[in-house]
Amino acid sequence: MLTITDLHKSFETADAPMPVLRGVDMEIATGECVALTGESGSGKSTLLHLVAALDTFDRGSITLDGQEFSGMGDTARANLRRTRIGVIFQQFNLIPSLSVGDNLSFHARLSDRYDAAWQAELTERLGLSELVHRWPEQLSGGQQQRVAVGRAIAARPALVLADEPTGNLDEATGSAVMDLLLDLVAETQATLLMVTHSGALAARLNRRIHLRHGRVAEVAAA
Repeated sequence: MLTITDLHKSFETADAPMPVLRGVDMEIATGECVALTGESGSGKSTLLHLVAALDTFDRGSITLDGQEFSGMGDTARANLRRTRIGVIFQQFNLIPSLSVGDNLSFHARLSDRYDAAWQAELTERLGLSELVHRWPEQLSGGQQQRVAVGRAIAARPALVLADEPTGNLDEATGSAVMDLLLDLVAETQATLLMVTHSGALAARLNRRIHLRHGRVAEVAAA
């Protein structure tokens, strides 16, 4: 489903390019739920952004369902994000000028995959039925993250990427959000790649891939 080969990424600094990814190799099968772990600065978020087609890499390859990212222009990468990938950010990244209901349906409408029945089911299962007319600023952190999960799942993407999705939540709220995320990913038969610092959350997924200094240091069953 997802194949990453010899992936390199550096960022320019005042002195010299700073390598962040130094030859990452990994494969993730369709329907797998994989935790991406590692110390701060190991390249986890950078890798996730590259897989989300939010940035370009220096060399190597990323292939999603046979589609190679190398050489893609901005339009092609944007289309890939609309149609194949759902992203959940730690900081929620909801659109403040849209209601909860419109935030939930935003990605699905953008990809021309809006399904009113699925939207209603998601809204109910996420516990947001009474909040659809509110603004994001009127919600708690846990409610905002549930909206973010629903927005990512609404278009039924093949690949869901989550960057510390419970990092800003307390333990109980984070566990509840994780329950919802895993249930919805399983129901839609999506593949999940999740960055996390939490060993407890990583243990709930199928496998754990650990990065160290920009390389894969360990692959293990969760």
